[in-house]
Amino acid sequence: MSEILELCKRAKEASALMSRLGTDEKNQALLAVADALVEHHSEIIKGNRLDMDNAVENGMSDALKDRLLLTEARLESIAEGVRQVAALDDPIGEILSMKKRPNGLMIGQMRVPMGVIGIIYESRPNVTVDSFALTFKTGNATILRGGSDCIHSNIALVHVIREALESKGVPVDAVQLVENTDRALVTELMQQRDYVDLLIPRGGAGLIRSVVENAKVPVIETGTGNCHIYIDKTADLDQAVQIVRNAKLQRLGVCNAAESLVIHKDIAEMALPLIAADLASEDCEIRGDAAAQAISNIVVPATEEDYGTEYLAKIISAKIVGSLDEAIAHINKYSTGHSEAILTKDYTSAQRFLREIDSACVYVNASTRFTDGFEFGFGAEIGISTQKLHARGPMGLLALTSTKYIIYGDGQIRP
Repeated sequence: MSEILELCKRAKEASALMSRLGTDEKNQALLAVADALVEHHSEIIKGNRLDMDNAVENGMSDALKDRLLLTEARLESIAEGVRQVAALDDPIGEILSMKKRPNGLMIGQMRVPMGVIGIIYESRPNVTVDSFALTFKTGNATILRGGSDCIHSNIALVHVIREALESKGVPVDAVQLVENTDRALVTELMQQRDYVDLLIPRGGAGLIRSVVENAKVPVIETGTGNCHIYIDKTADLDQAVQIVRNAKLQRLGVCNAAESLVIHKDIAEMALPLIAADLASEDCEIRGDAAAQAISNIVVPATEEDYGTEYLAKIISAKIVGSLDEAIAHINKYSTGHSEAILTKDYTSAQRFLREIDSACVYVNASTRFTDGFEFGFGAEIGISTQKLHARGPMGLLALTSTKYIIYGDGQIRP
């Protein structure tokens, strides 16, 4: 039996056992995991240090190294996310509706687990814990396949999680890690229709495209983030400078960081020099069109490709537009459907932007950095869906459930 098939069979068995756990049992196990992550931080950081050493040796970018790094403070934050998931209402068993038919049948819907969920992701060990917490709370078993860049971190994390689960007498195979980094195993996992109910890829465009195109198991597509900020002609300039700085520079290697600026021509001569100077003070390069270059000598020429690029670096594109219509058209053309923001004092413009921008999260006068399960009150997130079926935007507990119809009768037969 292959390694992947063995993991899948064990996950399927664990998912059946998970359906018997009550809310209190799941919550106590999650709290035990949170405590264990803090208690065993030295063991986890030791594994992470091996990955960080390899990252330096392999020339990984600073943004990606930041994604990979685990510290004691970050582990505390990750553990707090697990505690928040434990504190959330358990959606499993929720009755969504119940109606009586003329024949006396009572027909309703109940929220149920998906079953077995495979998570395929890259160099972000926090995803390991977030994925476990959310799938476990919703009664699912999960098979995790992280990237080779974070393999030592993930092995340490999953070891700690499984020990904590065992201490609470709950199925340890509710979380399993594919420790073999051979890419052929990823393809095999994507084919396991008999055992895996859902796949969720998290990572760069190449990874997501590979899973979507090659999987036989249903996939929720999580997208890359070419996120835009549109500065309307009525925007507050002081606010604009602060929001752009936060959205672009707070963390470079995250999918909700702003990668593209769109500025109305009526405010561009005031707004762009202020924003450009502020970003340049942090060595952030601005690549803009001819109009942007004419306004600020800090701006360097942009190519067509720049407008559709998720940089994950100290680079941002800039486009000057003549109207809200042009801004919306530009954003919808180049957006990856993740997160976009308008900065404006005009209510009508804000409402049009909210209605017409075709992205999962649309903001008015706020940073795109808030597109995050923790910030949305989900405790953590399994990913940010940029598709439109089943789930869209940050995916918390509800996105990891399905429903089934439940029918109560009293001897009815169909005539």
